[in-house]
Amino acid sequence: MATTRQRTRSRPPRSAGRRRKRRAGRSAGQRNAVVVLSVVTVIAIAYLLFFSSLLGVSAVEVSGLHRLSEASVLRKAGVAKGTPLLRVDTAAAERRIAELPEVAAVTVGRSLPSTITIDVVERVPLAYLKGTGGAQLVDRTGKAFHRVDKPPKNLPELRLTRPRPADPATKAAMAVLDGMPEKLREQVRVIQAGSPDDVQFTLAGGERVRWGSARQGAVKAQVLAALLSQPGTVYDVSSPELPTVR
Repeated sequence: MATTRQRTRSRPPRSAGRRRKRRAGRSAGQRNAVVVLSVVTVIAIAYLLFFSSLLGVSAVEVSGLHRLSEASVLRKAGVAKGTPLLRVDTAAAERRIAELPEVAAVTVGRSLPSTITIDVVERVPLAYLKGTGGAQLVDRTGKAFHRVDKPPKNLPELRLTRPRPADPATKAAMAVLDGMPEKLREQVRVIQAGSPDDVQFTLAGGERVRWGSARQGAVKAQVLAALLSQPGTVYDVSSPELPTVR
């Protein structure tokens, strides 16, 4: 009997159990309220970011322009002011801007809270093609990208049968021009190529240089610099080990 009474006394009062249940119920309710509040907050933030004009585009900043106008870049970007910043498809905007012939590379980004940034890298002219009513600037890849009224005095004329980036002769001529020392390139007035192994150019003084292929460009430039000290009209460095002057 003593053992039974001891066991009975060791049981907690019923009121203590009810208090624990009430506390557990309150804790569960608080947790549920926190979860609901968190969900509502996430939904509200998502709405502000993706649907509300409060965080919409208010400015589009363009940098890196030289020949292109800002208006032409903005038209291609197609970013409407007021569009929620995170809903702007920056990759699609980059593809559209890259369609402009003058663009070599472009990056479109977001700057919180409400700005779209467009960083343009324009093509750099290395030569020009004569045409009716002016000339077309050509970059190192052989792409004609911009029309001008008059041929630039500081660039050589590119004379080729089929000038285009995929043409092997065009690639060779532009590789030779791009790889030669700047001091020599400044003297070149006309560059041409009948084939990838037959690049030739004319210097400001009227001298003709037979360069050959684009291989061994650095060696050929050194040999040519030495040869130009000798009188002549045709300088052949296509085989730099056996150069000739005529």
